Order: sequence, then C-alpha cells, then structure tokens
Amino acid sequence: MPSIHAAILALVFSLTLGACSTVPPEGLRPVTSFDINRYLGQWYEIARLDHSFERGMSDVNATYLLQDDGSVKVINRGYDTQRQAWKEAIGRALFSGDIGTGSLKVSFFGPFYGGYHVIALDQNYRWSLVAGPDREYLWILAREKSLSADIRAKLVSQAREFGFATDRLIWVNHQRSEGQ
Repeated sequence: MPSIHAAILALVFSLTLGACSTVPPEGLRPVTSFDINRYLGQWYEIARLDHSFERGMSDVNATYLLQDDGSVKVINRGYDTQRQAWKEAIGRALFSGDIGTGSLKVSFFGPFYGGYHVIALDQNYRWSLVAGPDREYLWILAREKSLSADIRAKLVSQAREFGFATDRLIWVNHQRSEGQ
C-alpha cells in the first residue's frame, strides 16, 4: 500500500502538470494570420486576472524579442508595490504549432511551459487579449499605457463572452518610470 507521502507527491505532480498546459482553454481559438514580427516589442499590461506571480504589481510590461533560433525572449517587468522595487522575469516562448497562429508556450521555470494564446488582436497590433491555459488567466495588453474607454469596454465584453470572470479584472496602474 502506498504511503500518504507518495500519494501527496503524486497529487502535487499531477496538479503541476495540469497547470503547465499549453493548449488554449476549451472553446477558445487563437487568432490566425498572426505575425510574430509585428507582435515583437513592448506591450503594457492594461488589465489582468489575479495570480500569484503578479500579485501587488503595478506598471507591468512585457517585451518580446525574436531570437536567432526562432524562439522569442520574453522580459516581464513590474513594480512590486509591497517591496517598493522593480521585479523582472525572463522567459522563452515557442510556437505551439503553426507560426501563423497566435498560440505559444512560454517558460520562465526550466522545462515547464504554460500556454500563451492571443484570442483577440487589433489589426494594427495596438492591443491584444491573451488567455493562459485556462479561464483563470487573462491579460489585456496594449502598446500604450492606456486604452480608450470604448476599446476597454469592447475587450471586457469580448472576454465576458469567452467565459472569463471580467468582474475580477485588476486594472493596472502605470505611473512610474523605470528609474523610480
């Protein structure tokens, strides 16, 4: 009979693997005609659903840089309001399939990848709606630190239709410059 320790270890392992899913949430389709070269550069986080690795952070942005091997370097930065210090995480993204589809897998922790799925995208690449591996992860990103009220409302409505808990969105404050 297996020990309780082995059973707990097996449970933790299975939960970890579940959290590392790289497929889109059921019923959601990433955008097609996706052009990684147009997506590269800096994006500001306008809103997000809460999760532990960004909890309490303001001024969050992500920079995407194409690497020689075809992967994408991901640099996430934000200001930890509790510690009063900037935090940075560097990761690597790979396409999950066709490079013309906005579905990537991103790793910040060794061999563990999570899904990054662009589920709505402005035709001029000014804003995007990004889902993680399930409906607990959602980001509204933009090239500027803010979005007009009508675009925000459109994206929230679309996210709600996709089944996200938009009433739990955290609207990110962007008041600091990198040197502050």
